[in-house]
Amino acid sequence: MKHSISHRIREARTRKELDQSRLAAKLDVATRTVQRWEKGEQVPDSNYLMRLAKITGVAPHWLLTGEGSMFPQEHPEGKILPLPTGRYRKVDLVTLPLLSSVPGGAPSLIFHPDYVEKHITVDDVHDSAAFALEVKGNSMAPKIEDGDFIVVSPKVEARTGDICVVRVSDEDTVKRVKIEDQLIYLIPLNPEYEPMAVKKRDVTFVWRVVKVIKNL
Repeated sequence: MKHSISHRIREARTRKELDQSRLAAKLDVATRTVQRWEKGEQVPDSNYLMRLAKITGVAPHWLLTGEGSMFPQEHPEGKILPLPTGRYRKVDLVTLPLLSSVPGGAPSLIFHPDYVEKHITVDDVHDSAAFALEVKGNSMAPKIEDGDFIVVSPKVEARTGDICVVRVSDEDTVKRVKIEDQLIYLIPLNPEYEPMAVKKRDVTFVWRVVKVIKNL
């Protein structure tokens, strides 16, 4: 039976006799990141997959797919090992502006849409008007935590149940929304925070979050 990538990461780590904190230190990530990988809550990107394979001594292709040998095979010097083809799709990368930050707690005057701090590169975003924001606060934890980045697409229609950046009376926040005739409910995912209802006439925009980039 082929196991999940989270199971393979855990197996590679334990075979190397590393605990989660020691592996995290070698990768220069937080221990909670390794924990998320092993719980299947998050998948490491290609850079971390290669570093995981090198540190634990397993084959990168096995770690990613579960196919082939768990351990790298020896090949005569000068031989080229071809990468498997046909199972990977082309991914289009786009560069988006990173616009300051948006509160993941109480609404605040923080998000400045005309001020570009820097740019980040992401995949699978098909909106020329899209941009990224850094989240401050933990009202959307554990899905979106303090320091994570969100990609916002103004062109994608926001619907009930979506996580959105909402501007209310010139203040900004990121919340799950419930949209009714006259009201929009702003619902945090963290149960320590209270939902709130705002009048539609006080809302400048409701822009959908289409991607979350975890802070490693």
